[in-house]
Formats: sequence, structure tokens, C-alpha cells
Amino acid sequence: MKYFSLICALLMTSFLFSQEPIVEEITFEGLKRVDESLLRRLIKVKLQTAYDSLKVATDIERLNRLPAIANATVVQTKLQNNSYRLTYKIVENFTIIPGLRISEANDGSFAFRVSAFEFNFLGQSQILGGFYQRDVFDSYGAYWEAPFLITNKLGLGVNYIKNVTFEPIYLDETPINYKKDDVGAEIYGLYEIDFHNKAELGVRVYQESYDIDDTEVQSVLPAGLDANKVSLRGEYETNFLNITYQYVEGVRNLLDVRYILGGDGLLEEGLVAQNATEYFKKVGTKGNLASRLQLGYASYNESEFAPFTVDNQFNLRGAGNDIDRGTSFVFVNTEYRHTLIEKDWFVLQGNAFIDAGSIRSPREGFGDLASINNVELYSGLGVRFIHKRIFNAVIRLDYGVGLGATQNRGLVFGIGQYF
Repeated sequence: MKYFSLICALLMTSFLFSQEPIVEEITFEGLKRVDESLLRRLIKVKLQTAYDSLKVATDIERLNRLPAIANATVVQTKLQNNSYRLTYKIVENFTIIPGLRISEANDGSFAFRVSAFEFNFLGQSQILGGFYQRDVFDSYGAYWEAPFLITNKLGLGVNYIKNVTFEPIYLDETPINYKKDDVGAEIYGLYEIDFHNKAELGVRVYQESYDIDDTEVQSVLPAGLDANKVSLRGEYETNFLNITYQYVEGVRNLLDVRYILGGDGLLEEGLVAQNATEYFKKVGTKGNLASRLQLGYASYNESEFAPFTVDNQFNLRGAGNDIDRGTSFVFVNTEYRHTLIEKDWFVLQGNAFIDAGSIRSPREGFGDLASINNVELYSGLGVRFIHKRIFNAVIRLDYGVGLGATQNRGLVFGIGQYF
């Protein structure tokens, strides 16, 4: 009996020491506008499950990616009964963000775009907002996106956009300005495959038209074009970014593929694909290296009404607005960001950049991308004024100087990092 009791005691001791520690308690500190129930749905660590340090680290990365969270950390407390208490400490962002973009329209007049977006609508990390733009003509749009509406992986988004612009169409390198109308609505679904991969599928129904009142031009190009189109869109994002306030490390890739139906003639239907690969590396304690490769391809190459443009805001800083159009492109943007001043919530960053790339002209082969006459190179300096506790609150000023085929120069103003 004595030996039996000893064996039972040894077995019980062995069982207790072999038990994995469990998560006994999960709490959140610092929440004001973020709904705690959302965070509990999103984190992978659950109550009464085995403690996993890798899952905890992944949850911190996940929380830091939410627009409403400026910074998330965790305190892990080991309790006496071989279990853990996890306390997530949250610093929230202010998430109602105004936007302003100022430029010169293609007719030389003053152009601007104002917007306002709430990135934490209802405390559920939903996006609600809209914009108004004056670029010779009036444009506006409204957006709603709820990435976790249905489950913690499945969401929904809708938008309506009326975009009316003065668009240059290039004929033998001569710009001819058309009034372009693009009016339509889109509905799309969002699905998170895993922590690093997510996808979107959407359908957009819209009307596209171009109009011009110029009898001399009408002998070469049509006075008007009109098409009712349907765009089937698929998007896939791979995200291995680690974000700590203004510093970003890691890699992200975004693929956007659209098949456009309903086009005819110069407004053809076909495939439009774009891919952007971004790489970020922290340098020392105050530096950040950032680089982006953009590739684009459109299957229809026989029309001057091409989908891609060279523009200050999207690919070459200092180039100007819509200075060229094409059906394929390659652009590389590289910049070094350095924190000059950091005081509590405020950060002043300086940056030096090089932007380079080329666009394939309509009716040309892919060799046109490598033509010395098409390759553009811009370099310059800029500053960033950053509020660490307001989501995407970055006022950006860059001055770029052209060194390639088109030697333009100019100041580029925007909200948010360039990429």
C-alpha cells in the first residue's frame, strides 16, 4: 500500500509538471473608442487554451496594423497555478482624418481634393468617408468598408464615385484635353486567408465617356466616346510588415487584376493588372529605408485612351500631372527617411528619394519600356510632419528634379507617406 501511494504521488507530480501553461485571463488597457469585443474576436490567443508565445507576438503585430491603434504591447504575468494573465496595453489613434491635395489642373487652373474618413466607425475598424474634388470639373465619392462585418475574417465594402476630369490624350506626344466622365458603384467582399494574406473580389458597374469640342482634333480623334462597362476585380495582398509608430520593417506585395467588359472600339474591354512590391528596413535607431517596385499591364494596346499615366502623386515626384499615357509601365521608388525631431506625439522626418521608370506608349511593343527616350529619373528631398497618435497623420512635402527624358521639376504635397 505504501508503494502504491508513492507511485500515485509520483504520477500526479509528473502529470502536474507536464501540463502546459494555459491562458487564464485576457484584459485590455487604454481602450477609449475601440470596441473591446472586436479585439477579442481578432486575437488568436483565447481563454483556457495553451499559452503560445508565438501567437501572442502575432497578435501584437495584428493589433498594431489596425488603423485605430497607434501602438500595442503586452504584459505577460505568470500566475501560481501554472497559467498566464495577458494584459494588452493599447495606445489609440485619433481616426477621423481630413485630407487635402492641391495641384494644377491640366488647363492651368487651380485644382484641389478634400476628403474626410473615419477609420474606426462604430469602434469596429470600419471605414466611412468621402471626397470632393475640383479639377476643372466637380467630382465626388462615398465609401464604406467593414472588413470584419460577417466574421473575424470576412467583410464587405461598397462605394459610389463620380469622377469628372480634364484628361490629356496624347497624339504624337501632343496633349489633347478631353472631358472624362467615370460614374459608377462597386460592391466587394474581403477575406483574410491568414495573418499575412488577404483577398478581395468585387464588381463595379460604371459609365465611361470622353468628350471634346475641337473640330481640328475631330479629324483625327473622335469628338466623343461612351461605354457602359462592368469591371470584375480581384486583389491579393501579402503583408509581412512590422509597424512601430513612424518606423516600418518588412515586405508587402499587392496584386490588383481587373477584367473590363462592355468596352468597344477605342474604349476596349480587356485585362488590366498592376502589382506593387514594397520593402522596408530600419537603419540604426532613427533611419528607415523604403523601396517600391510597380508593374502594370493592359491587354488592349491599340488605343490612345490608355489606362495608365505618369503623375506626381503616383509614380514620379516632380514629373507633373498626367504627363504621359501608356498600356504598360515599370516604376521604382526608393527613399531614405530619417527622424530629425521626436517629441512625445510629434515627429519631423527628412527624406531623400530617387524615382525612376518608364511607360509603354500605345501601339508600341514592350521594348518601348527600355527606350532611352522613355526612361525617366527624378531625385529630390522632402520633409514629413507626423502626429504619432493620429492614424496616417503625415503631411508630406517633396521636391523632385527630373534627370531623364522629361526634365521637369516641382513640389509634391500630400497626406500620408508616398508609399
